[in-house]
Amino acid sequence: MSVSEPTLVCSPRARRITLTVRPSGEVRLTYPRFVSRERALAFLEEKRSWVERTVARVKARKSAYPQGSEEEQRAEIERLRRLAKEDLPPRVERLAHQSGLRYTKLTIRAARTKWGSCSSQNSLSLSLFLMQLPEHLRDFVILHELCHTVHHNHSPRFHALLDRLVGGREKELNRELRGFTLR
Repeated sequence: MSVSEPTLVCSPRARRITLTVRPSGEVRLTYPRFVSRERALAFLEEKRSWVERTVARVKARKSAYPQGSEEEQRAEIERLRRLAKEDLPPRVERLAHQSGLRYTKLTIRAARTKWGSCSSQNSLSLSLFLMQLPEHLRDFVILHELCHTVHHNHSPRFHALLDRLVGGREKELNRELRGFTLR
């Protein structure tokens, strides 16, 4: 959907005007009842350059999710699942050993919204779609989750630990990872 034809949503729950660009490139303009449609469209016009840049950036992302027919997607997901089960457990074990961080369990899922997560019991869950990433980004995501075994948040201490483990490249690797999407 182009910037000139956003989806307009007048929401009774909205408290302010918001603009979002979805992974598909769809632009959504949400505004509260007390704001006129004209004012909401004026807001969109004020933010047009941001929207255009954001749509271009979103469309430039590489999808880690398989493309093609449903059958082709299923076959590719199963191939990625086999690769993930071979690659990720020893990779996690090696990185945990090198970093001195401990986890209790590893699960590999077909998660489409997160690359990984860490539970309060230090159990890691990784998306099999990590296999679509370059190896150094796979390692970065794993180290990110391992750091959550020490800091179960995204505090400055968490980021300091992760930055130290990736040789001062956390921001750079985060930027690179944002070039990929799960959808």
